[in-house]
Amino acid sequence: MSGHGFHVHGPHDHELEHAAHSNDDFASRIAVMTAIMATVGALFGYEGGATQNSAAMYKNDAAIKKTEASNQWNYYQSKSSKQNLAELAVGIPGVNVEKYRAEAERYSKEKEGIKKKAEELEKESLAFEEKSEAALHQHHRWAQAMTAVQIAISLAAITLLTKKKWLQYASYGVAGVGAVLAGFAWFHI
Repeated sequence: MSGHGFHVHGPHDHELEHAAHSNDDFASRIAVMTAIMATVGALFGYEGGATQNSAAMYKNDAAIKKTEASNQWNYYQSKSSKQNLAELAVGIPGVNVEKYRAEAERYSKEKEGIKKKAEELEKESLAFEEKSEAALHQHHRWAQAMTAVQIAISLAAITLLTKKKWLQYASYGVAGVGAVLAGFAWFHI
């Protein structure tokens, strides 16, 4: 505990501190690459979060439009019921037939506009659903890129501890995979 006069370092902390105070080019390169990968990973994480939020907002907009379409269809059904009642009234003896025929025609015309509005709202809902799916796919790509960069950082730490050159190349390779996945996310692939 540093507050009581001593501090216990883990092997990784000790290696990093040793590398920082030595002239070890290998360790210095790994340290710089780790810092670069951490920065790039943070950017990937930000983009992943932003696309996840966009997907959620589009999904919310789709639900709102779906509810509005449902309301329009309910309104359409109400007008259909009124039209049916007016058409039934025409056959009742002693009623003003012309009045009920006019009402039935009015309800029929009103239904046309309501139906068009409901169909438009359904199309808008589907468009928002598609945008949500696209944003969610992009989010998954950013998340995959971020995971690859995190693995690359872990491999870089192991490289620093073991001083194995092949692990250094493996770390760079996995970071490269992360960069490719980020490219896919950027270009919506």
